Amino acid sequence: MIPSGPFERHDHASCRARALAQADQVCGERLTPVRRRVLELLLESHVALGAYDVLERLRDEGHRAQPPVAYRALDFLVAQGLAHRIERLNAFIACHRPADCEAPAFLICRACNRVAETGNTPKRGALARDARALGFEIEETVIEARGLCPACQTP
Repeated sequence: MIPSGPFERHDHASCRARALAQADQVCGERLTPVRRRVLELLLESHVALGAYDVLERLRDEGHRAQPPVAYRALDFLVAQGLAHRIERLNAFIACHRPADCEAPAFLICRACNRVAETGNTPKRGALARDARALGFEIEETVIEARGLCPACQTP
């Protein structure tokens, strides 16, 4: 599957609205106002945000948030498949395809920190074949590739 749109022009308002609608369906009443706002913050751009970035933005908006509030909201969103933790950046991005997101790979621009989520799941590819041949069952994979997005590449 081709990466989602963060490296190219796209209708960001509609991708944001679609992700929020999916969150409402997945979570129902468990999507508290703080959790929803944290998801909205992650959906504002395709740049990964650290927990303290989220916390700072919540405070700027008048929330009396402490670090556990941000971490709990982020953990909830990840557990529901609505966000991903980007290990390399120690940060989080919203999942833009929660309905069909099994084990994505991430393309991280080292210049602007934008992150593209791909549908190339290692569980279905060569890694999965090698693991099966060794009798190994993959439970979780995290693939993160670092490079330059088109906007940050010099001609």
